[in-house]
Amino acid sequence: MAATIPNDEKLWLFFTLPQIITFENIISTNLTSFPFLATLIVLYFLGLFTWAIFSSPGGPAWKKGRNHMGQVPIPSPKGLPVFGSLFTLSHGLAHQTLAYMAQGFGSKQLMALSLGSTPVVVTSDPEIAREILTSPYFADRPIKQSAKQLMFSRAIGFAPSGAHWRLLRRIAASHLFSPRRILAHESGRMLECTNMVNAIFKEQVLHGVVSIRKHLQAAALNNIMGSVFGKRYDLMNGEGNMSHEAKELDELVKEGFELLGAFNWSDHLPWLKHFCDPSGIVQRCSSLVPHVRRLVQLIIDEHRERRMNNGSDASENSDFVDVLLSLEGEEKLQEDDMVAVLWEMIFRGTDTIALLIEWILAELVLNPTIQSKLQNEIANAMESAATNSAIAKLPYLQAVVKETLRLHPPGPLLSWARLSTTNVSLSNGMVVPKGTTTMVNMWSITHDPNVWDNPAMFNPERFLHNSATAGIDIDVRGSDLRLAPFGAGRRVCPGKDLALVTVSQWVAMLVHNFKWIQHETNPIDLGEVLKLSCEMKCPLSAVAIPRNCFVTKQYKY
Repeated sequence: MAATIPNDEKLWLFFTLPQIITFENIISTNLTSFPFLATLIVLYFLGLFTWAIFSSPGGPAWKKGRNHMGQVPIPSPKGLPVFGSLFTLSHGLAHQTLAYMAQGFGSKQLMALSLGSTPVVVTSDPEIAREILTSPYFADRPIKQSAKQLMFSRAIGFAPSGAHWRLLRRIAASHLFSPRRILAHESGRMLECTNMVNAIFKEQVLHGVVSIRKHLQAAALNNIMGSVFGKRYDLMNGEGNMSHEAKELDELVKEGFELLGAFNWSDHLPWLKHFCDPSGIVQRCSSLVPHVRRLVQLIIDEHRERRMNNGSDASENSDFVDVLLSLEGEEKLQEDDMVAVLWEMIFRGTDTIALLIEWILAELVLNPTIQSKLQNEIANAMESAATNSAIAKLPYLQAVVKETLRLHPPGPLLSWARLSTTNVSLSNGMVVPKGTTTMVNMWSITHDPNVWDNPAMFNPERFLHNSATAGIDIDVRGSDLRLAPFGAGRRVCPGKDLALVTVSQWVAMLVHNFKWIQHETNPIDLGEVLKLSCEMKCPLSAVAIPRNCFVTKQYKY
């Protein structure tokens, strides 16, 4: 696409019209409500008729020149009356669409658009991203209807900035994600990795190919259940052989992921909820929450009874429920808040880890030279009796993880939403009005040729320091917005250190114990689908050839 296009109306039509004509966005949400479909069709044709007369830059949420409040106006594509850019971004790869729009309009620093009645600005510039994410005036998050119904408005991710949020953040940092806690729970992490490796070996022997995602998700869920609830389940034993509680947990988590990642028209067209529930979000959330409360409350009650019988002291090895129950005074949480926090931890600790490792393995299959180099580094470290913690810090392993985070950021866009709490002046002369949903398009930044050399190439060497290359020194934990997959500022992901350790340790063991190659009839497809996280559209299937180290070591800890 050209860097500048003179006729912005043609560009607007280029991005918007195909999405509406195909109606894929309607079909993809499995809508069966006739009033909803009829309303959309009528409003669409009415919108086309009046668009030339009444449309404004940015769409309906940017009327009265709200994008001209600063010395420099915010570039704004036109949007449909009522809908704005909803049809363009309601499905598919919104992060890629927004990247192309920003390039076409010359608006990488900031671009204003409307999602129905929601005013939105998007940046694809690392400096503006840093200003936004580190500003106290962007410390709140807009909350989706599903997140609110699922109790997350009282948990760390969506709670408004204030005393309650700061308390939750302090508790998590001190009692769940501190370096001592991460180290104390290493044996549990490696136990889940051991079980996963053995399950992969069994599937490879039985079927000659491994569908890896289900193994990663089961291990990640069990790992977080162990550290948060102190319970582990046999999630890979087939539905018929699962315990009732394990099966219920598995179903609740899957439904929660689906609901949080689903696009809900009512989030941006609030009047719609008075007529219908277009995607069934409200009904499904209302059905899910009582089951969540009952399951989590049961686990809390079990911990209370055990503490009464065995004492109430919490140690570094204690699970998070014991920690919460041991808190006193200002730190003590109400029962509903405790349920919300514990429920959120399951989501924050499973999806990203499993999907990121899947992306890493896919890239290693497609790049066997890189895989071989990584295997040699890990083998040399193990021969030197390196600890699991030391292996996780190996330079080439770290480079592989960073490069995958760059090429396939798990939260390319939707995880980054912030809400401006006042009119905010930026260094480029633009002003973001109060109440604006603000997004950072990390995918656009990590694929920008002005920021990265050959951004489409998987090249871990770009992060290495050696005699041949200077390497790029980047800490992915939020200090450098060229690559900040966990966010930055006050709302940076509190579990980033735990996530990086888990991913590094598990990748090391998976690569050390198996040679991963492509299956003849299941070629790897790096196509994306954006749900709660950005995941592989076609889940990875590969051949896992056991290496000598697996046979001799039997992978025990």
